[in-house]
Amino acid sequence: MKTSFYNLAWRWHFYAGLFVAPFMILLALTGIIYLFKPQLDPWMYSDLLVVPVAEQRLSADELLLRTHNAYPRGNIGQYLPPSAAERSAQFVVHADGRELNVFVNPYTGELLGEQDAKWNLQAVARALHGELMIGTVGDRLIELAAGWGIVLVISGLYLWWPRGNAASGVLWPRWRSRGRALWRDLHAAVGFWGAALLLIMLLSGMTWTGFWGKQYAQVWNRFPDAMWNAMPKSDEQAGQLNQAHRQTVPWAMENTPMPQSAGAHAEHMGHGGHMRAPAAPLVSLQSVVDTATRLQVEPGYSITLPSTASGVFTVAVFADDPRNDATVHIDQYSGEVLADVRWEHYGLVARATETGVMLHEGKMFGPVNQIIVLLVCLMILLSSVSGLVIWWKRRPQGKLGVPPLRHDLPRWKVAVGVMVAVGVAFPLVGVSLLLIWAVDRMVVRLRPPIEAI
Repeated sequence: MKTSFYNLAWRWHFYAGLFVAPFMILLALTGIIYLFKPQLDPWMYSDLLVVPVAEQRLSADELLLRTHNAYPRGNIGQYLPPSAAERSAQFVVHADGRELNVFVNPYTGELLGEQDAKWNLQAVARALHGELMIGTVGDRLIELAAGWGIVLVISGLYLWWPRGNAASGVLWPRWRSRGRALWRDLHAAVGFWGAALLLIMLLSGMTWTGFWGKQYAQVWNRFPDAMWNAMPKSDEQAGQLNQAHRQTVPWAMENTPMPQSAGAHAEHMGHGGHMRAPAAPLVSLQSVVDTATRLQVEPGYSITLPSTASGVFTVAVFADDPRNDATVHIDQYSGEVLADVRWEHYGLVARATETGVMLHEGKMFGPVNQIIVLLVCLMILLSSVSGLVIWWKRRPQGKLGVPPLRHDLPRWKVAVGVMVAVGVAFPLVGVSLLLIWAVDRMVVRLRPPIEAI
């Protein structure tokens, strides 16, 4: 007799859960921390972020000079103008092998203090959330966990699907139950009610991954070539401005080319076109701020300074409402605006993706969005913990507790097709699914399916 798909789904759900649960717990906890960044930062770092409001601000050039004098051996890479009247200005300084966030009072020029850009609470939470703080390997593990999370949701819904008339234990827990039965009901009910939101969170998060997300962007996120034809371009992409601990340009801009500052001066400074000499901009930082103001770039933007003779100033805002996104590249010698990309230039897929990312981060609708995402994170925590408890309580002593194969339930060919489709859509999941299937087949052949392994 052939093994029913229900049993395979149960085993896949088990394998997926055992692998995914630790990652889901980590992602939920770091997600909650990053979710409340707007509230936590002013509370934790008020001495760095909040300043008394005065009548006149100093120019960006004066603030730049004072920061340079304080860090004469440092390299200033980015400037973040005050996002509100009571907020400080910020410079990103690379000094002595460290990346520092340096905060300056925009009214007095006083240096308020510094913060390690990679080792503060929010930076660590973001880096853990994106790549486990171990680079490419961590990124692939997160992508694999997110992909298997989709398998977990699909297989979980199939297992949850009511096969009787009782709603208790399916739509809500049987509160009078105790022990493993109560944990099972909590797992099933929470998993069902949170399934759709979890899928949205997983899919929107996958767009940032280094393998699947990169392929997705290359296929679906394109701008007309004519947008870049009239300017000299480098071999670098705007996505290189983004790092695990810091977001600079929107997702939609990651695979767009970085323009080059043109003109005889740039060619001379580049020593024959290599363009790797240090930057020596003729345009002042304050004039870049004035250009951003003239172009009505939403406050909260950053200005990335050119690092080479051919580099450009990049004004970018990754807005809470993606309709206010802006990425502006400015020639460091002439001050000419080389590119000004906004929401209206995004394609339909880019708009949907940017909206999904902002919903994912809880920024789209302010506190309401934060509360919804918080609830999703809490549901992920409860579902993950309850799943682990169920496994631990059911697991035979000294064994892993893989669900046994049974033959008394019907097959569901549509579900098999869905799982195959998931494996094709997410290659890392597909490869790992085949490996687990092969290992599972070997185990089944070597050991009769009478009891749990």
